[in-house]
Amino acid sequence: MSEVAKTVEIEGGIVVGHDGSKCAQEALIWAGKLAARADVDLHVVRAWSMTTAPQPASGTAGYVPPLPEWEQAVHDELTAHVGMAGLAPEVRVTCHVAHRPAEQAMMQAAENASLVVMGARGRGGFTGLLLGSVSDKLVHHAPCPVTVVRTGASGKELEAVTGENAAVEA
Repeated sequence: MSEVAKTVEIEGGIVVGHDGSKCAQEALIWAGKLAARADVDLHVVRAWSMTTAPQPASGTAGYVPPLPEWEQAVHDELTAHVGMAGLAPEVRVTCHVAHRPAEQAMMQAAENASLVVMGARGRGGFTGLLLGSVSDKLVHHAPCPVTVVRTGASGKELEAVTGENAAVEA
């Protein structure tokens, strides 16, 4: 049985957290535009547990697939989200999945990152909050700069950050 990844180790570049939510997808698109302009690597991180992972194809009633199959299902779903983001072809993207709490996985990934990008809201149960719990923790404790992308961000915010005059497609 192969080992299931519990760590996320990157060396530089932009790290974006993705939990499958609409906010995470918008953060991925925003981070992809910045990665293209800055010519840096983009690392997409998904933390998971059996309760948050998509069920593997081999899962049937009465049978719980082994953890590596869950990990593969998470990786496949994350890869599909990256594909749907329509990132520029020159963006170098690596998908990472970690079997651990999201806060821990993202904090570890942030250790050597140039920037962490998060959506304002994830799949958590407290819909009235303006900022998700993982994003909030990263804003206060990450060892690198953090950008939180709110739902409906147009990309014009990226112009101000990068100093570009050309319009950024949403």
